[in-house]
Amino acid sequence: MSEEPAEGLLDDLETGIISIEKRRWKYPGAKEQAIRTELGLSPIAYYQRLNTMIDNPRIIAVEPALTRRLREHRDHA
Repeated sequence: MSEEPAEGLLDDLETGIISIEKRRWKYPGAKEQAIRTELGLSPIAYYQRLNTMIDNPRIIAVEPALTRRLREHRDHA
């Protein structure tokens, strides 16, 4: 049995990361605090996982606009 979710579906961590990326953050540090409390990840681990996710064809298929925006931001930063 594969540990990879079925095509088009996200695992819990991927869903959490996508949820955090879709939010607007009003205060400095609020996103990093949410990463720690909601996902139990350090910000460094979060961004490493996010960078892997936005190049993953399965994630791109589920969230094309978000992944495109995040790749453009990463590639032009």
